[in-house]
Amino acid sequence: MTENNNFASDLAYLDDKRESMTAALRAWCAINSGSGNLAGLKAMHAALGGAFGALGAEIETVASKPHPMVTAEGEKTEKPVGDMLRLFKRPQAPVRVLFSGHMDTVFAADHPFQDETFLDKDTLNAPGAADMKGGLLVMLYALQAVENSALADQIGYEILINADEEIGSHGSAHMLTQAAKRAQFACVYEPALADGTLAGARKGSGNFAAIIKGKSAHAGREHHLGRNALVAAADFIAGVDKLTGGRNDLTVNVARIDGGGPNNVVPDLAVVRFNVRVKEPEDSNWLLEKAGAMIAEINARDGITAELTGGFARPPKPMTPKLLAFFQALKAAGDDLGLVIDWKPTGGCCDGNNIAAAGIPVIDTLGVRGANIHSAQEYAKLDSLVERAKLSALLLLKIAAGDIPNPGAVDTMETV
Repeated sequence: MTENNNFASDLAYLDDKRESMTAALRAWCAINSGSGNLAGLKAMHAALGGAFGALGAEIETVASKPHPMVTAEGEKTEKPVGDMLRLFKRPQAPVRVLFSGHMDTVFAADHPFQDETFLDKDTLNAPGAADMKGGLLVMLYALQAVENSALADQIGYEILINADEEIGSHGSAHMLTQAAKRAQFACVYEPALADGTLAGARKGSGNFAAIIKGKSAHAGREHHLGRNALVAAADFIAGVDKLTGGRNDLTVNVARIDGGGPNNVVPDLAVVRFNVRVKEPEDSNWLLEKAGAMIAEINARDGITAELTGGFARPPKPMTPKLLAFFQALKAAGDDLGLVIDWKPTGGCCDGNNIAAAGIPVIDTLGVRGANIHSAQEYAKLDSLVERAKLSALLLLKIAAGDIPNPGAVDTMETV
C-alpha cells in the first residue's frame, strides 16, 4: 500500500482472516443450495443470517415471488423459490450502497458434484465456491472491516441475498429494483476471472418458450387428419435461429424441444425453448417483433396454434460514463493494494444487469478470483478471499473519505 494512504490500520483487520474465511467457505459449500432445493436454500439462508447478523444491521426474511415456467406438456405454471435475506444499516448515511449476492447454485441435490477437493493449497474445487459463496464471504468481511473503521457512520448499506439468481431472479428482481432506487451505487459479488479481470459491460438476456399445438392422429390410417406440431416447431426453430447476427452481437440459442411420441402418432404438441442475448436495449424489441411474426405465421396455419412465452428478464448493462468512473475508482483502490484491476465486456449476465437498469452504476464481479463456474470443475482461489475483501473495503473507505468520487454522483466521465 502506498505511503500516502491512511487506511492501512483499517485493512489490517483482515490480515489474519484467511483461515476463518476458508473454514466458512468450506462449510457453506457443503450445504447444497441448488435453485430448486428449497430445504437446502433454507439451511443456507439460516447460515447466512447467522453470519451477516454479526454486522448489527436490521435483518429480515423476504418471500420471493414464484418462478413462472412452462412444463414439457405445454402448461404454464409457477414454481416456488427460496426466500431472500435482506439487511440494512444507516440508510440515511451520506454514502448509500446496495450490496447484492445470491445463495443458490446450479447444482441440484441429486447432482454428482457435491464434495470439495483441494487442487492445491490456494485452490478449492467445490460447488458454489466461486459462484458465489466465496463472493458472499468477501462481501461480509469487507463490511466487517468497514464497521471497525472510524468512517463507518458515513456508509449506509442495504444487502439483498436472493435464492433464484441462477434461474433468472424472476422472484427477486423487483426487490433489486426497489433497493437500487434507494442507493447511490451497487456492489455485486459474482466471481472475477482467475487472473482478476472483472466484467464490464454485459449483454442482456431473454428466455423464451414457444408452445405449439396441433392435432394428433394415426400416422398411417388418418395421417391427413393430423396437424404436426413438431413440423411447425421445426419451421419456427429454423427461422428464429437465423435471427442470430440480425443485429450487432445478437445471438439466439435454441436449447431444447419437448414433444412428440410414438412413430405412428402425429405429434400434437411441441415446446421450443431458446435464449437470446442482446447488446443494445432496442434489440430486444426487434427480436420480439421478428419472433412474433413467426408465431403469427404458424397461427395462420390450419389446425395449428402457437404462443410465445417468456421475455427479457436481464436488460443490457452498457458501459456508461458513471460506470466507467466507478471502475476507475476501483482501479485507484487496487493501485494502493498493488492489484492490477482490469475489465472487459461479456456476454454473460447477472443481477448487475437488473440493478444497472434501475439507474445506478454497479460493478458485479467483486467476488473471489475463480473459474469453471457452472461445472464440476468450478474453483475459487483462496488467496483472493482476503485480497478482494480488502479491495471492497478500501473502495468504500476512500469514497466515504472523499478521496475518490462517489460513483453515484458522477455526471460525466472522470479519471480518478
